[in-house]
Amino acid sequence: MTLMSHFGVSLSEAADHPLKGQKIEMSILGIGGWIPSRLGVYMSPIFAEYAEENYGYEVNFTFTDSPFSGVFQVAATSLEKGSQEYNIIISDSQWLGALAEKGWIVNISDLIKEHPELAIEWWDPVVKKTYMEYPEGSGELWGLPQEADVIVLFVRKDLFESPAEREAFKRQYGMDLPQTFEDFEVLSMENFEKIAEFFTRPDQGLYGTVMQYSHEYDFLTMYLYPFMFSMGGEIWDPKEGRIYGVLNSVINAKAMVWNKRMLKYQPPDALNYGILENMEIFAEGKVATAFQWAAVGLAMITPENEENVIVVPPPGIKQRDGSVKRIYPMGGQPWVLNAFNDDAHMRVAIDFLKWWYLPETQLEFAKGGGNPAVKATLEMPGFDDIQPWFRAMKYMLNQERARDFWHDPKYAELLVIQQDAFRAYVTGQIDDPILALEYVACQQQEILFESGKSKIAPPDSCANVNLR
Repeated sequence: MTLMSHFGVSLSEAADHPLKGQKIEMSILGIGGWIPSRLGVYMSPIFAEYAEENYGYEVNFTFTDSPFSGVFQVAATSLEKGSQEYNIIISDSQWLGALAEKGWIVNISDLIKEHPELAIEWWDPVVKKTYMEYPEGSGELWGLPQEADVIVLFVRKDLFESPAEREAFKRQYGMDLPQTFEDFEVLSMENFEKIAEFFTRPDQGLYGTVMQYSHEYDFLTMYLYPFMFSMGGEIWDPKEGRIYGVLNSVINAKAMVWNKRMLKYQPPDALNYGILENMEIFAEGKVATAFQWAAVGLAMITPENEENVIVVPPPGIKQRDGSVKRIYPMGGQPWVLNAFNDDAHMRVAIDFLKWWYLPETQLEFAKGGGNPAVKATLEMPGFDDIQPWFRAMKYMLNQERARDFWHDPKYAELLVIQQDAFRAYVTGQIDDPILALEYVACQQQEILFESGKSKIAPPDSCANVNLR
């Protein structure tokens, strides 16, 4: 019979722990201003108590952060020196390839063989595909989900439930304003655009919606992809390494036109909005709806507006058969472990991850505003009621409604090119969405070909394609 402590650790394991009696300093590198990253550190004193009680060692955590656009470079600068400056890193999912191919992070597939407690059942297969696997479809795992995240729709229900607004909308458009979660499940982007138009009242300082069009990092890309994916467009064929002939499609051009048209219903400076500006404009009550990451729900829903906000699935695109299809990009980040950790720091990092996925830890994370991905946690009775966005988050955290993209080591180069081109189109620098797509497809195909990731060279016609 194996005796267990009240935390679920065997007493023999606690007695035999190699770090018993030691004091360890650990460092986490995360994303600046990002609530889920901070939660991991805010909760570290709980782990310190857990480690001392169950393993007999002391541990203290420090946290270094950098904006989304800078974290990878901070990590890479340290890791290329073989440094264990950052023992645990909160990575964006698209960086897995670059970190793994350099040998900078621990192979989680191997780690799970040694520590089967980390063989966890996740909410949906999209969790593994997004936060863990590289290369795509290989089954090789390099990360574990720190924060699951998806785009949801934040709605001012005080406006939507107003009898006067409902009557006026019905009179103008011949349809009802959606009222329930189920109403929004079947809401098409076509009908959502009517809603956005209805609530756009510049003379009252009110606009129908807000997305993100900022040139920074991936902000514009992440709010264009829902139109592309949901309309049936694709961005590449990862098996062949083919971008040219896939991305530069008529469907994707139509998606770009629609995405740009939605600016009519947004604040005048929406072209420069990223995550922060989106949060602020909604919290100030200046927009009726907001497409936003569930991860920042705590900032979107404030003590001042919490009684007047509901969180629902974002709209989809109506298909030929009348159904509504929505596919949005995945957000969220995995934990990755520094492969240069010495034995002591690696052991603490592994202990930390085992603790992180305990039911009581995941529940505490949820109560603090984090989005867990563990199936057992998300299925707990009452889970949906912990945070206003949890039901919508669970709904969208599904491989039929959300997908990740590009775990390729050339992610950063691929992203910069399309952010430049997509931005050129939405700002009016160029007028033709086909030109933007042609430029991106040519440049990205060249990157994959030159790096050996694809045997397909861009066509000769690409030599004459530029953003002018």
